[in-house]
Amino acid sequence: MVTAIVLINTDHGAVSQVAKDLGAIPEVTEVLSVTGPYDLVVKIQVEAYELMADVVTEKLTRVDGIVDSTTLMSFRTYKF
Repeated sequence: MVTAIVLINTDHGAVSQVAKDLGAIPEVTEVLSVTGPYDLVVKIQVEAYELMADVVTEKLTRVDGIVDSTTLMSFRTYKF
């Protein structure tokens, strides 16, 4: 399983709607509202590395209200 963590900033007042829209994407396994410099943290999991580009560059970009994002690709999982 290939995992990415996406740090997201949203338009003012759009956190809840963006979180719901992200949660509707099948490859999104978790959506967390957080404190700090980001509004949401999203965990994405796909079966193959090549599929991640479709999720991040196609599906996430269709979600209205996302102002900025940073994608972190996971190398290895140490604890489940």
